[in-house]
Amino acid sequence: MTLDIRDGIAIIALDHPPVNSLSLALRERIVEQLDAAASNPAVRGIVLAGGERAFSAGADLTEIGTPRQFQEPILRTVIDRIESSSKPVVAAIAGVALGGGLELALGCHRRVALETARVGLPEINLGLIPGSGGTQRLPRLIGIAAAQALMSSGAQQNARQLAGSGLLDEVVSADVVGAATTLVTKIVDSGAPFPRARDRNLDISEVRTIVVAQREKLTARQRLQPAYGALLDALVASSLPFDEGMKKERELFLDLVPTAAAQALRYQFKATQDATKRPTELTAPPRRVGTVAVIGAGTMGSGIAIAALDAGLTVQLIEQDAEALDRGRERIVEHYRARVAVGKLSQEIASSNGDRLRAVIDWHVLRDADLVIEAVFEDLGVKQDVFRKIDAHARPGAILATNTSYLDIDQIAAVTSRPEDVLGLHFFGPAEVMKLLEVVRGSKTAADVVATGMSVGSTLKKVPVLTGNAFGFVGNRIYNAYRRQCEFMLEDGAWPEDVDRALTDIGFAMGPFTVADLSGLDVAWRMRKAQAATRDPRERYVAILDRLCEAGRLGRKAGAGYYTYVDGKQSKTTDEAVRYVIIKASAQRGLHRRRLKPEEIQRRALLAMVNEAALLLAEGVAGRPSDVDVVLVHGYGFPRWMGGPVFWARKQDRAQLQADLRNLAEEGGHGFVLADLSPLLNA
Repeated sequence: MTLDIRDGIAIIALDHPPVNSLSLALRERIVEQLDAAASNPAVRGIVLAGGERAFSAGADLTEIGTPRQFQEPILRTVIDRIESSSKPVVAAIAGVALGGGLELALGCHRRVALETARVGLPEINLGLIPGSGGTQRLPRLIGIAAAQALMSSGAQQNARQLAGSGLLDEVVSADVVGAATTLVTKIVDSGAPFPRARDRNLDISEVRTIVVAQREKLTARQRLQPAYGALLDALVASSLPFDEGMKKERELFLDLVPTAAAQALRYQFKATQDATKRPTELTAPPRRVGTVAVIGAGTMGSGIAIAALDAGLTVQLIEQDAEALDRGRERIVEHYRARVAVGKLSQEIASSNGDRLRAVIDWHVLRDADLVIEAVFEDLGVKQDVFRKIDAHARPGAILATNTSYLDIDQIAAVTSRPEDVLGLHFFGPAEVMKLLEVVRGSKTAADVVATGMSVGSTLKKVPVLTGNAFGFVGNRIYNAYRRQCEFMLEDGAWPEDVDRALTDIGFAMGPFTVADLSGLDVAWRMRKAQAATRDPRERYVAILDRLCEAGRLGRKAGAGYYTYVDGKQSKTTDEAVRYVIIKASAQRGLHRRRLKPEEIQRRALLAMVNEAALLLAEGVAGRPSDVDVVLVHGYGFPRWMGGPVFWARKQDRAQLQADLRNLAEEGGHGFVLADLSPLLNA
């Protein structure tokens, strides 16, 4: 191993592609190079540098929870060696410096960053806190309030945003290694002691005041995750002598590693990465997509258009009449106007995005589109009519996608002359915000079309999950089973608020009946009526929603659904009219209503999801069990720190799980299909 020395400055290069994750091998190499630099009289100072893509993206996640994570030199040891170096060490940051990567830079005596570099401490997103001095050094550099905000959000910040914060000594537009070399030379030439973050002190009363205030601001969902409280405890310790604070941070970090939340979040991180990868059988390269046509300028179509514009694509927004088109165009313009007004987007980028939008009522423009996405009313006949027109105008080789949430892709593709070019791209609303994208493969969809769907999802910064073509695909199929079970519980004795509260108490973003009101009860009602002719009369069917719709209670938009709404505010409990409908449904079923404890509500809801997930896996609709968890977390508000229904099931006692599912099947009655959980639990 040869040390790279330039004019008396040793350049220690982090070299662990692709993102310089801090594996044991890389940690060993850094220490070896530090020792070589320390013992070489020709070396006056040291620059620690990464590559263009990454200084370091942080810990090697494959080592977390394994013996290698704790094998010396651990990252703390590496940072101690840097900080105690008799020769000044300057970090040259390009690309990303995240988690342990940023902690490594914090241990250096100075930091220089390329203006496009991004830094952050995202450990909170994995159920952890920074464990190598981040909670102790960062507050000493940028202040307790700014440090808390950066760590509790887990978000990345651009180096330009942090110029002058105290974190970065210089922000440069080019040649960050050269700038770092110049800086370390100045430090050496000055002869002055070089600064260390650990030598700074914080005001104890200020730290405690800010931490107390932040603890009171924790949301209910944050309080369910131990890392948020642990982070505040570590920040309190930053007002102690440095070594004491480091000891407290280490204790808190190690306590978090084995927690259920941390395990679930690490699992969900990997599951998301796996879901976005194309299956090995899809070897065909994706088709090029530069121009996207969106058919339908309603809320969903406008959202899809915004997502495509944000990704740098050219968008054709098409409607059947000028009035509807103008509403859609204005919706997009207003979105960007609002983003600029609150400082979330520059006027330059907003203008650039707007310039790539073409809103028309002329279908002939489809000849220029590489991808056509239909986003019209959720009705098979309507969508088939639209696809006939798309087929007539789109160029050969263009990909034709439907945004249906539950309809049969093959029936839509069948009305075209090119079913091999048709697939489903099921966006979740609001489409410009929600990360999940179900990529649905029809029976005749070509391999390169599926590959393109997955590629487009990544381009749009979505989480694309490949699914088979079945009613509701993965997400809505499971959600329907979950909602059906929750409706059973209404007949059994629970009120809507009991169910909603029980599920939000364990971290669901919203309960099913609040969601139903928000979406509009008529959406589900319309789907139920479409299925009425094929429904087996022996099945347990809960008609409560139907009765509410018949009474004009269509949800929030109508001022009443399961709940009532005054000035947009939802009532805390259901009113007598809703309770009358529910009690009558129980009586017609011949059920004696009983109080359901929150634990029973929670378990029955989760069991329903697990059972349906196993059925989807057996039918080949879901490619792998973890895909189910990705869909539920990213699209349906399932608590990320619970991992997903499959992860939850794998943590349960197997015998009890099977027994509870058998009970669920008995209560569900005719039509409830009891799944074999073995493939789901043992995969």
